[in-house]
Amino acid sequence: MKFLLQRRGDVAASASPYRVVEAGGGEIAWANRFLDMQRVRGLNEFSLRYYGHLLLHFIRWWDGQPGVEVMRMDAPAFTESTLIDYVRAQREELPKRSPETINSRSAMLRRLFRFYFQVEMPHGPYRLQRMWGMPPGGYRRGRRAVAADLRLQTPPRVIEPLSVEQVQRFWSSFRTARDIAVVGLLLLNGLRSCEVLALELEDLLLSEAQLRVRGKGGKVRMMPLPPETIRLLDCYLKTERPPTNAAQVFVSLKGKARGKPMTKAGWRSLFRHHRAVTTVSKANPHRFRHTFGSDMIRADVSLPALQRLMGHANIETTLLYIQISPQDVYEEYARAVARQTAPARMAQP
Repeated sequence: MKFLLQRRGDVAASASPYRVVEAGGGEIAWANRFLDMQRVRGLNEFSLRYYGHLLLHFIRWWDGQPGVEVMRMDAPAFTESTLIDYVRAQREELPKRSPETINSRSAMLRRLFRFYFQVEMPHGPYRLQRMWGMPPGGYRRGRRAVAADLRLQTPPRVIEPLSVEQVQRFWSSFRTARDIAVVGLLLLNGLRSCEVLALELEDLLLSEAQLRVRGKGGKVRMMPLPPETIRLLDCYLKTERPPTNAAQVFVSLKGKARGKPMTKAGWRSLFRHHRAVTTVSKANPHRFRHTFGSDMIRADVSLPALQRLMGHANIETTLLYIQISPQDVYEEYARAVARQTAPARMAQP
């Protein structure tokens, strides 16, 4: 049976607009009840769509297993035996899926099970047990704990900022004040793509040199605006933004969509075009955000301040930006040697 994820506009405000349905339009009730609860929790549409796609992938696989009829179920009665089969199937898929993708799908199934049964997913006999550690005096009874999750090992995440030459080449290819302002917010303020697209006119407090940003999970943060960003935004608003009732800052400049909010598809098309023009293949919006974070670390901005600027929920994410290059190591070493030898040089006659 074919299953789809549809966006519907005829649902209640408290329900998820994204619905998992079969080809004939019938809803997978137990899957959509879970999505509705995420809507009640306050997840935005982007997150609901992401959750919906994770569920859709599992449902398509599960419905193809012997004796399983997804449409007849009232609740997802699967166990970790189902989960390990699902993970194994993904490992054998072509093209190969990244460990991060497979882990996200596995975590979704655990959330789904907890939602319906208020307990952790029952596990099969394959699950390994381990000790918490070797305390003084040896192992203690009753300290056994099962492995926390079926997670694939993932490679360490590496932050790769753009070079100064790449930034200059890519930025110089833009011609409109709108697009230059967009890149400025990514590079000089470290905003996410969704945060730039969500900006509204009331969020621009230019006279106060501040910006209100709506981040992940509906969290709002205030950011300082450097003079250069203020100049770019002011130029766009005064000279190029067409007359429109749209609340969003960034709108389409021409064509039938003129004056309408800039879309994610238009955003992707914009950067795809300029990557081709400049041959800076790594110049995606998030790479500019990485470049901002790396530049702030090099400028000796403290980790707590950078965490707040970038809207990270966990300081561990901010710590990823502390990556010392061989050149950084050499320069730091040279400075240290110079400080150590300075007294000796001064003491020489």
